[in-house]
Amino acid sequence: MNCGGPYMSAHASLTEPVFPPLAINPDLVRKILVRFIQNEVQKVGFERVVLGLSGGVDSSLVATLASQALGPTNVLAVIMPYKTSDPKSRRDALQVVQQLGIDQLQVDITPQIDAYFERFPDADQKRRGNKMARERMTILYDQSLVLRALVIGTSNKTELLLGYGTIYGDMASALNPVGDLYKTQVWQLADALGVPTAIVQKAPSADLWSGQSDETELGFAYRMVDQLLYYLVDRRYSREELARLGFEPAFVDDIIRRVRDNQYKRRLPVIAKLSSRTVDQEFRYPRDWGH
Repeated sequence: MNCGGPYMSAHASLTEPVFPPLAINPDLVRKILVRFIQNEVQKVGFERVVLGLSGGVDSSLVATLASQALGPTNVLAVIMPYKTSDPKSRRDALQVVQQLGIDQLQVDITPQIDAYFERFPDADQKRRGNKMARERMTILYDQSLVLRALVIGTSNKTELLLGYGTIYGDMASALNPVGDLYKTQVWQLADALGVPTAIVQKAPSADLWSGQSDETELGFAYRMVDQLLYYLVDRRYSREELARLGFEPAFVDDIIRRVRDNQYKRRLPVIAKLSSRTVDQEFRYPRDWGH
């Protein structure tokens, strides 16, 4: 894949300079997101949050932000390995738990996943991965009820735009502090906030099966697609303008298709309109309506 623009590299490493338009002010972003978590949790009468802690950079960053916003005792990290999960993921997650001083719960999802797929032994990796993601989210929502804690999300902007996640699985949450940060920016903020270097620098993986790699599955590097998404989404560049920057037309068309085709994952269910005021159409009062 050849995208020969001035900042574009298909094989950029985490140590390379940040694409300038995606450079952030970590201290300012941290303050905004900490305040966001405090506001969104407390204004609906909650004090605690629960999240799935995978040992990856996204969930580690969210755990860090939540701990700063609400205090370590108000954050529960749930670690939910499957039998094929990399043991290092669990060790990385526990390192974050220890560093932050937050509560943790470990739930092995192998029994329930295997019990279901005994009926469907020919299910492929994608189907099994989706089931694991949704099983983990059911556990988080069960714990949210027990602890009266909101589920806090960990999907970044790159994943949301590309639809690289499981609807009602890892994409589900009550609030999401990192959903407007591209993966490139997640790395920056995580590094600035002291997320362990080994977690920030390891190859991105949802760890849904042995050897799984996000960038291999996607077919391109996060740093490269973030640059395209910035111009496509934030700057609203046309195909012609993107081509002039050096992006391959086939790559541009592929990303446009992914963003368009996955819109259904980014919105509430479409409701058939019958009345004068339909939920999520004319009736859009904020959650703090009436206070």
